[in-house]
Amino acid sequence: MSDVYEDLARLGSTTVYEARGRKGLLDVDLIPVIPGAKVAGPIRTVLCGQDDNRGVHELCAHIRPGEIAVLAMPESRPVALIGDLLVTQLQANGAVAILTGSSVRDVDTLREMGLPIWARWVRARGAGKDVRGRVDAQVTIGGASMATGDVIVLDDDGGTVIPAAKVDEAVELGLAREEKERGLRERWRRGELSYDVYGFRSQDEGELQWTSQ
Repeated sequence: MSDVYEDLARLGSTTVYEARGRKGLLDVDLIPVIPGAKVAGPIRTVLCGQDDNRGVHELCAHIRPGEIAVLAMPESRPVALIGDLLVTQLQANGAVAILTGSSVRDVDTLREMGLPIWARWVRARGAGKDVRGRVDAQVTIGGASMATGDVIVLDDDGGTVIPAAKVDEAVELGLAREEKERGLRERWRRGELSYDVYGFRSQDEGELQWTSQ
């Protein structure tokens, strides 16, 4: 499956989202702690208690090599569910990236550590440790619902989630869209205009002629 994830990461979140009929978008601003990072892979989720990160500690014991850790709360708020100490544990146990629907802190150290992380906010406000939370729960970030085993694509454009059963289809559709866009790009470089190719000019001029009569 590594080639599949490499293809998805290269295609990027925007291409995958568009190719799948505009499905799976995390429709929310995400901050890439390491700008320019691109990653795709299977996720392992935790639904933490509100403003509480005890569940992340449990997730560190369940994460598997190659997985992307996804941290969520019932309500997204600028509370730091994760900082450098928890990231150290996830990284040591093989996580390839982290997505949180809340905030991160210790960002200077996190950049030095090199693990790609996406967050809603950067905020020093800390979380409690009183509620167990639920590892492998269904979670929602930016209107996109996801669960352990689903696949996510993350880059500077944001994130797109793919149900586990649709991953091969997503790659096929993404590669087809990439090829189509490559052809269009060459046409635009040769001087053709999308205004003409898509028929917008004839439509607009037809409307103009109609309204002038």
